[in-house]
Amino acid sequence: MDNKTVYDLIVVGTGTAGSTVASNCRSNGLKVAIIDSLPFGGTCALRGCEPKKILIEAAKTIDANHRHGNKGISDIDKVHVCWRNLINFKRTFTEPFPKQREDSYIKAGIVPIHGKAKFIDMDTIKVEYNKNADETNIDIIKGKYILVATGARPINLGIPGTENVITSDQFLDLWSYQLPDNIVFIGGGYISFEFAHIAARSGVKKITIFHRGKQSLEHFDPDLVDQLVQKSKNIGIEVQLETKVERIDKLTSPYSSDGAGNLVVHYSSVANSLTDDNSTKTLKADMVVHGAGRVPNLEDLDLKAGGIEQTSRGIKVNEYLQSVSNPIVYAAGDVASSGGAPLTPVASYDGNIVSTNILNGNSIKSNYVGLPSVVFTIPPLALVGLKEKDAIEQGLQFRTNHNDTSGWYSTRRVGETHSGFKILIEQGSDRILGAHLLGPHAEEVINIFSMAIRLGLTVKDLNDPILYAYPTNTSDVIYML
Repeated sequence: MDNKTVYDLIVVGTGTAGSTVASNCRSNGLKVAIIDSLPFGGTCALRGCEPKKILIEAAKTIDANHRHGNKGISDIDKVHVCWRNLINFKRTFTEPFPKQREDSYIKAGIVPIHGKAKFIDMDTIKVEYNKNADETNIDIIKGKYILVATGARPINLGIPGTENVITSDQFLDLWSYQLPDNIVFIGGGYISFEFAHIAARSGVKKITIFHRGKQSLEHFDPDLVDQLVQKSKNIGIEVQLETKVERIDKLTSPYSSDGAGNLVVHYSSVANSLTDDNSTKTLKADMVVHGAGRVPNLEDLDLKAGGIEQTSRGIKVNEYLQSVSNPIVYAAGDVASSGGAPLTPVASYDGNIVSTNILNGNSIKSNYVGLPSVVFTIPPLALVGLKEKDAIEQGLQFRTNHNDTSGWYSTRRVGETHSGFKILIEQGSDRILGAHLLGPHAEEVINIFSMAIRLGLTVKDLNDPILYAYPTNTSDVIYML
């Protein structure tokens, strides 16, 4: 064999999925190396859900203060977000993490490698790294198994002026005393809505979301999305649907003469573009944020050289999360075209499946039934299971319990004005098919329905035998059924 270091397992990516597989396989005696060109830790810990939630908790504090403004709490305008202090607090979580993760690898006997990984054969990876500014070094390593778990990256917007747009990563690390007065978000998905709600509670005066589709947050129930959009408008967020951004210009002077910002967003109606009417409008902004979605982060790996087939959704895998074209390669998390949503629980779940299948042979199949998803707005929007449209397309017979709960005590006592639910229940069996929640603590209550759907529980299972603590948001479950 050539003079190359050989590992039982090479993991590319140090996020949740990669770390799970590396740890499980190393603890079972495999010789493991793990590679990343970015600081160790992955998106969730460093650039995604964890730091985002820190900012959201601060925004919730401001929001709660305002919601109780005429309900016994005074001087509400004296509480505000100091953005730089908030980012400094966030950094107490994110800055130590890469070293902590690397130290945990070393302690476990996993070999950490900093560098850019690229396939040069079906079992061989080239790693490029810089020891100093003038020299690029290359290592060649072989793996009996290889896991690709490189996460996702922002999709290419494909419009002029993208150099004037910041990504979600950059937004989460903006080190300024306050956010600017006027922010535009491109795309009407999770990122834009969550960040817009943070911005609104952080003192931003004008916030605009441009979305190409007819409904923002397209994966969620349209009726509850409508409620959330109305709440968003009430706190100063303008949502423009069926609107596409054409380009973003930067004014040559540092500030515009009217004080409205030095970026100019050119946008048009999607309907107009279909009728060859290319008339565009403009909106000035201080900042434009990319919230138009993410795609599997695979472009630098040269999967073709590794004999690895891919689709637009990621590496083409079988039900064991094994590459269909290169059997020593597995994929997990955002880069696997397995049907799991790009969420941290999926990455962790996938990691356990892959490690079991590497250690014991392909024996566990992926199953994403009962996977919940949450938009951490204020209030949060959550779902698990089927939407009405999905259930109809599958030919299922079901009834729908749907209610606006803004008048319920659990909503009124916290001063919230927008909440609701929609539960899909199968006729005959009374199984829970889908649950959709908007309101205080929806991100927690949805886990009850996730458990019900994954275990095939019925209305009776969630009702009669269970004694819920009261008064809690979870105790509202019985009134939804």
